[in-house]
Amino acid sequence: MNKVMTRTAKLRPGARPPGRRDSRRPGAPASRKPLAPPAAPTGPRPTDLFAERLLAVLSGRRPVHWMLRHTAGPAYDDLARLAEHGPLRARGADPVVRDIGYYVPRAGALEVFARIGAGEQLRAMAFRLEQGPDLRWRCTAVELGGPRPPRNS
Repeated sequence: MNKVMTRTAKLRPGARPPGRRDSRRPGAPASRKPLAPPAAPTGPRPTDLFAERLLAVLSGRRPVHWMLRHTAGPAYDDLARLAEHGPLRARGADPVVRDIGYYVPRAGALEVFARIGAGEQLRAMAFRLEQGPDLRWRCTAVELGGPRPPRNS
């Protein structure tokens, strides 16, 4: 018999070898640290997600139909009308969302504003999100800063 087998054979059942500090083994001291509480979900907020989506369409990086399943009511038509002229297309610097704020008028609805910057130029974008019975958020209105075009009913 070699030394390791002899030493192991002398230990009582369930004991760890001398000098071993592994706390997962039987006979370990009960000084384990408590588990940390589970972290909150770290996914993007709907306000941030929709601001980026709308910016992608209004800057010409994505086609309007990309937002078709993310809109409800007249919002898709408004978005298509706005996107025709590529209002957030900028020469030089790509437009980015600089700031977002929102107001909760009722449960399941958000009125959101976003400041869009492209170089030294700063624009405003506003949109409304409503949560449907399927718990998915959809854009129900979108506007850009400046005079509103008349609605063709």
